[in-house]
Order: sequence, then structure tokens, then C-alpha cells
Amino acid sequence: MNQTPMTREGYTRLQEELDRLKKVERAKNIQDIAEARAHGDLSENAEYHAAKEKQSFIEGRIKELEAKLSTAIVVSAAHQDRERVTFGATVSIRNGSTGEEKVYTIVGQEEVDLKRGRISVASPVGKALVGRKVGESVLIRIPAGEIEYEVCNIVYDE
Repeated sequence: MNQTPMTREGYTRLQEELDRLKKVERAKNIQDIAEARAHGDLSENAEYHAAKEKQSFIEGRIKELEAKLSTAIVVSAAHQDRERVTFGATVSIRNGSTGEEKVYTIVGQEEVDLKRGRISVASPVGKALVGRKVGESVLIRIPAGEIEYEVCNIVYDE
């Protein structure tokens, strides 16, 4: 079985979503189905069909979350080499040509959120940064070509 690396925060977020789906959303949906069923003819009952579709979505998402959590392995930054970029690190990098700085946190695939600067350890940028030290240059291949960045800072939350 393949293990899925995850930060403590990412694992907690998925677990909270699973708990909410099981304890709140599922119960509300069952109530919605019963209420729609009470309205009579099910063949032309839009509320009933919508509630059944939502039930299908909820049950599918529960199965998906249970599968992800069953293969999750929480990687603690406490045991990482803090001199190098590793899983869980927040890295500041500077574009060698433009001087533009970017900040990325290296996370698992299930935690990716580009708006928050959270990139996958398996992404091209993540792969290029892992193992680098402050001051090192790294050539990152992207669809538009290659860009050289310098690692400016590495921070670990834990």
C-alpha cells in the first residue's frame, strides 16, 4: 500500500471534514430525503432527486476521505534536517533574473493550495527545491522554460 505524506495540519483538516460529513451532513441529508419523500410521487419530485444526488456525493466523499486517511503518514518537521529544504518546510526563493521573491510550503498532494503558496513535494518546483540549502541556486523547469532561483530562507513551523 502506498503511503501518502501529509502534514499534521493537512491530516487534521481531512479528519475534520470526514467527521463533519458523517455526523452533520449525512444526518441532514437523510432528513432531507425523508421530507422530500413525504411530498408524494417520487418520479417527478425534484427535491427528492436532488437529495439523492447529494447523498451520493456525500457517501463518495466519505469513502474518498477514508481511503486518503488510511494511507496517510504524518511527516513531522521536528525530525527534518533544518539546514535543507524537506517536506513541511516553508521556503523563500528569489528569481535570479527579476529579483521577484516567492514563498512556498512543501506539502503532500492532498494539501496543495496555490493561493496559500502550498505546493506538492512531487511537483516540479517541489522536487527541484528538496535537498537545497540557503544560498544555493536551483534551476526549475516549468512549461514556459527554465528559471533560476536562489533559496533565501528555510523555516519549519514545528
